[in-house]
Amino acid sequence: MKKFLFMCALFVGVFAMAQETKPQFEKQNDGTIKATYFYSNGAVSQVGTFNQDNERHGEWISYNLEGQKSAQAEYQNGEKAGKWFFWNDEKLTEVDYSNNAIVSVNTWVNKNPVATNRP
Repeated sequence: MKKFLFMCALFVGVFAMAQETKPQFEKQNDGTIKATYFYSNGAVSQVGTFNQDNERHGEWISYNLEGQKSAQAEYQNGEKAGKWFFWNDEKLTEVDYSNNAIVSVNTWVNKNPVATNRP
């Protein structure tokens, strides 16, 4: 559980601290605002939407500096909801939220390579 809390703090930290490049905001046809945040090198760090009340709403995706997806989250009117996923090397952590509270946490580790280069 401590590792999960660390991953959540990392997710929020990426959002809060890596914003040296100005974010982009685009109004969508449904009234939501699509937000794109960037690392200082110009790579996308996070993409998600805000509702009309400026609360996170819908899917939010975080990327590492190499452009690989590192987290996928779901919000409903500013509250954590549904399944969240965190990728870290060969580990995938799934966190289920209901009413802004953690319901369950599952972690999978891929210890076996999918393909090898050996004859």
